[in-house]
Amino acid sequence: MDEVVAALAKLENLEELYEVTGEFDIVTLVSAADIEEFRDILKNKIMKIKGVRSTVSSVVLKSHKGPRLDNEAQRSSKTSPRQ
Repeated sequence: MDEVVAALAKLENLEELYEVTGEFDIVTLVSAADIEEFRDILKNKIMKIKGVRSTVSSVVLKSHKGPRLDNEAQRSSKTSPRQ
């Protein structure tokens, strides 16, 4: 498991990486510009890591709450011109 985690941690598009209990061993958050880029990351990077046997993917359709939204709102308010 440590080797898989180390290899995943090196991927540029991998934003978050967690070792978890339950049905899966590892949960990651991967960013991609579009579905083609995501497919490439999954097929040509993640699935080629020795020790990765399978993956289950979910695509975020819309964010309602979370640190990314909070950070984006803060950046927007900091960079907005004053009127």
